Amino acid sequence: MKSLYIHIPFCNRICTYCDFTKVLIKNQPVDDYIDALIMEMKTLEHKDFKTVYVGGGTPTALSEAQLERLLKFISENFTVSGEYTFEANPDEVTTGKLDLLKNYGVNRVSLGVQSFNDDILKVLNRSHDFDDIFRSIDHLEKIGLSNYSMDLMYNLPGETFNDIDTSLRYVEELKPKHISWYSLIIEPHTVFYNEIKKGRLKIDDDNKEAEKYLHVMDGLQAIGYPQYEISNFAEKEYESEHNKTYWRNDNYYGVGAGAHGYINNERYYNVKPVPHYIKSMNENHSAVKETIELSETEKIEEEMFLGLRMTEGVSKERFRGKFNVGLDEYYKDELSFLKDKKWITDDGRHIALTDSGRMVGNEVFIAFLKSS
Repeated sequence: MKSLYIHIPFCNRICTYCDFTKVLIKNQPVDDYIDALIMEMKTLEHKDFKTVYVGGGTPTALSEAQLERLLKFISENFTVSGEYTFEANPDEVTTGKLDLLKNYGVNRVSLGVQSFNDDILKVLNRSHDFDDIFRSIDHLEKIGLSNYSMDLMYNLPGETFNDIDTSLRYVEELKPKHISWYSLIIEPHTVFYNEIKKGRLKIDDDNKEAEKYLHVMDGLQAIGYPQYEISNFAEKEYESEHNKTYWRNDNYYGVGAGAHGYINNERYYNVKPVPHYIKSMNENHSAVKETIELSETEKIEEEMFLGLRMTEGVSKERFRGKFNVGLDEYYKDELSFLKDKKWITDDGRHIALTDSGRMVGNEVFIAFLKSS
């Protein structure tokens, strides 16, 4: 086992686009949640991990005392041999919290920037502003936590190509080690979803979104950020090893309310509501889970969906090693069809998406479905 995901579902403010498992931290049983989280982590069979990722919600919404308690437990009970990441909001990155992260071995920070435009940040209901971004990065650099990823979004309400260009200029100036730049996806049960249904909010159509995506890809390439996944950009040594665990369809643990895991061909999903999760841990010493055992066909399909997100694509050698069948043999007709469409490339070792294939990713993925 090489990866562990830890979910902190608390935020100081709820963003208008977010559908992750999260609640406002005020008046929440945060200490009880950490008790339950520690209890769940104690049940894990493996104690040595290549990557640990603490996400949310917002882990930096925790107080310094709560943060230290979590960090101390991880330090005393697990070995993290590689990438150890904490998600953080720019306005919450205090010197005290950063010192704790550094002192307890965290070696990577994922900073939720989203936009450099204060007006757009207000529409997103982000808790930080432009100045917080630079202040937080200055703190990170000063204490030697310079391995940070910057999360950005495009296709945002009111966003122009000039806004993207402005973000690209700041990326070039700040030189983060890693960039995640995602398109806004309107999810049900979010503020944005309701605003669009009521006709009070508009976002660009698919064609304009595709233009912006190409603009982001070309812009990052031009300033030295190779694309290694559909929405992620970095030099080889700074690619997210934890996220590659997901894209390579490897096993990982997920702990916390609403966390997902994948162990022994079984995907599991912890109960989402924080009180239910705490109650489950206190009463049963385990989280209530929904589990889905994957068939061989479903495992193969996931191997393709996830692997094709990466620029390197799906390894034929790895495919045969996992499924005891050749990729060319298993998907002979599908590969022929997709090559004719010029949506995939085949270098003899990997199947990968072309640039045009990225634009129609869902159509490519549907071609690999055999279980439906």
